[in-house]
Amino acid sequence: MRSDVVKRGPERAPHRSLFYALGCAPGDWEKPFIGIINSYNTIIPGHMHLDTISRAVQEGIRSAGGVPFETNTIGVCDGIAMNHPGMKYSLPSRELIADSAETVAEAHQFDALVFICSCDKIVPGMLMASARLNVPSIFVSGGPMMAGHVYSGGELRTIDLSNMFEAVGKTLSGDMSPEVLEDWTRNACPGCGSCAGMFTANTMNCMTEALGMALPGNGTIPGSLGQRLSLAFRSGEQVLKTLALGVRPRDVITADAVYNAFAVDMALGGSTNSVLHLTAIAHEAGVNFPLSWLNEISQRVPHLCKMSPAGKHHVEDLDAAGGIHAVMHEISDVLKLDARTVSGNTIGELLTGHTVKNRDVIHSPSDPYSPTGGLAILFGNLAPEGAVVKAAAVAPEMRVHKGPARVFDSEEEATKSIMGRSIKAGDVVVIRYEGPKGGPGMREMLTPTSLLAGLGLDKEVALITDGRFSGATRGAAIGHVSPEAAARGPIAAVLEGDTISIDIPARKLEVDLTHSEIESRLSNLAPFEPRVTSGYLKRYAEKVTSAHTGAVFED
Repeated sequence: MRSDVVKRGPERAPHRSLFYALGCAPGDWEKPFIGIINSYNTIIPGHMHLDTISRAVQEGIRSAGGVPFETNTIGVCDGIAMNHPGMKYSLPSRELIADSAETVAEAHQFDALVFICSCDKIVPGMLMASARLNVPSIFVSGGPMMAGHVYSGGELRTIDLSNMFEAVGKTLSGDMSPEVLEDWTRNACPGCGSCAGMFTANTMNCMTEALGMALPGNGTIPGSLGQRLSLAFRSGEQVLKTLALGVRPRDVITADAVYNAFAVDMALGGSTNSVLHLTAIAHEAGVNFPLSWLNEISQRVPHLCKMSPAGKHHVEDLDAAGGIHAVMHEISDVLKLDARTVSGNTIGELLTGHTVKNRDVIHSPSDPYSPTGGLAILFGNLAPEGAVVKAAAVAPEMRVHKGPARVFDSEEEATKSIMGRSIKAGDVVVIRYEGPKGGPGMREMLTPTSLLAGLGLDKEVALITDGRFSGATRGAAIGHVSPEAAARGPIAAVLEGDTISIDIPARKLEVDLTHSEIESRLSNLAPFEPRVTSGYLKRYAEKVTSAHTGAVFED
């Protein structure tokens, strides 16, 4: 066993004495040592109950003959970090999480690993660590939050965090009273779990199933249900079976698995951040997966689910309708069914018996919301290395749009302008120098997009950025423009009033400038001056690459 180096032989007597201090018994030296990498904390609602999840995992490990040891990683709540300097640390935390998981797993030589995680950067960070370590592993999430409920117009309606950001715009426009805003504030997020819509956290937890790194139900069983504890217990048992089978993460996270994950993402209409994270995970697993392939997948996979923020349903509804494996069953003709999973079964074998229970939530391929997938990658002279849009959340009238650029060099500048009501119908808001290097940290632009929606402009105004968006974003919001402005991508050459053309069906993003005009403007720009000159963000900005790579570090 891998753990023999910390527990076997007379030279390891000092090590064993430390394990005795932890409560180990003499018989434990014959058992596998299982590391539990947990992101439990009391600052993120999706993580506040992960201590309970961990206890169930540990019981499962012990029942299957293993010895569990728990350790923790950091986590950032994107909702609380939104729209202030703290958001600069959100994406960079992904690399810290991956590095810390690698560090503790290698330092203590665990035989296998259980990753317990829930929210936006924590799930992909741990998936990256799993692929890097290549030690038998399984993933367990805390599950989605239940939707909130309020009375509106005398009728009960469901709301979630995305509604709260839009409610700010409604209040500014006078369409919502401060009293109603407070009522929504108290009821939008009712308890533990990842925010209730198909935002980044829940998208990535669903991707753990599609990749084959978690048991069925991991992405959709609500965090407050007893079924979640049962899943955690079974996952603890399963990791010992995965170890016995010798199935390692790189046996599971293959090109076929990444293909399957993107295919499921297309069917779900998931967060644009999944593109950033899945490409980074593929990079760690040694899998080459160019962004251009996503459009090919989109052409093959219909959009079957309209979850919040694009529609009325929440992840609890998806779970009741059959969950991720029911969605996969619907698109099984385009999936790589021989892809392996941590259970030892193939994806095809796991889909048996998983059928759709509610056609209102999961449409059939013969009756899709759209014949093509929910995400699209746009290319053109404004984004030669690609940009990402959640096509599923764009109003039909905005799928093709042309308008004058309104240029801002930070999120704060754009937010101030939107709140000042200076953005008009037809405009294209450009927010730049918010990419991985320029921000630094590639902040989410949920506040400006939500303000536009709250002001009723989401069907009249487009927004493009080298930053990124929350999974709660809707509207013609195009992010991850690459190369970013700080890397002197074409977005840095755009001036106020330039005409920008967006054609989502044609996968095009263009500015009405010639190549020589763009090059001339870029050559006249002063060298980019980093915004942060000390600490972790300084080191991050020096090493990180643009979004088309997944914002990974330079090798």
